[in-house]
Amino acid sequence: MKTPLAWIACLVLLPLLAGCEKAMRNMYEQPKYQPLAASALWPDGQSARPLEPGVVVRSAGAIAASSSGRVGEQPLPAGAAPVVPRDERGAASIEPGARVALAPARGNPLAVTIETLRRGRERFDIYCAPCHSVSGDGDGMVVRRGFPAPATLHSVKLRAAPDAYLFDVITQGYGVMYPFADRIGPQDRWAIVAYVRALQLSEHAGLEDVPQSERGALLGEAK
Repeated sequence: MKTPLAWIACLVLLPLLAGCEKAMRNMYEQPKYQPLAASALWPDGQSARPLEPGVVVRSAGAIAASSSGRVGEQPLPAGAAPVVPRDERGAASIEPGARVALAPARGNPLAVTIETLRRGRERFDIYCAPCHSVSGDGDGMVVRRGFPAPATLHSVKLRAAPDAYLFDVITQGYGVMYPFADRIGPQDRWAIVAYVRALQLSEHAGLEDVPQSERGALLGEAK
């Protein structure tokens, strides 16, 4: 008789155990600060702490994925472009010609110095060259392994495109090109634009574009 009574007792008590699910709160009550809550741990009384040096973030200020990089000290001119429409994959869904027309008519805010070009080349080689190649002709290593080839950066259309258009493409992406807003800061995007212009000039410059003091050496090398 003891065994049946034990089973009956278990069956009676089992439903009662369901009421104990929150006896140990675990993740129900986390030891955390609520948004904007005060804290006595720091002198300023704020629980939300600034990021430590070296932290890689994906959504903060001008480097957020949604940021255009056009921060307060770089106001948009009157009649500037609206947000570029996107398809269901998040890729920009506007044709290149219209994209150029939408881009604000402004130049590169960075001074084009050797330092700027070196920085632009470094960032270009890291983020752009795998598809666009180091020369910008669209035959990078990724393309050689079967990925769709991007447009050459030396086309008439891209050579004539405003700097803001190139900046916008780096920021928001185009077609199968992923947006780099959360990977490349605005200053580095402009540095890349400056370097792309140098690449374009390197293949389409005339003798008149060479400083007079350098023409003799250039002509000597051509002989």
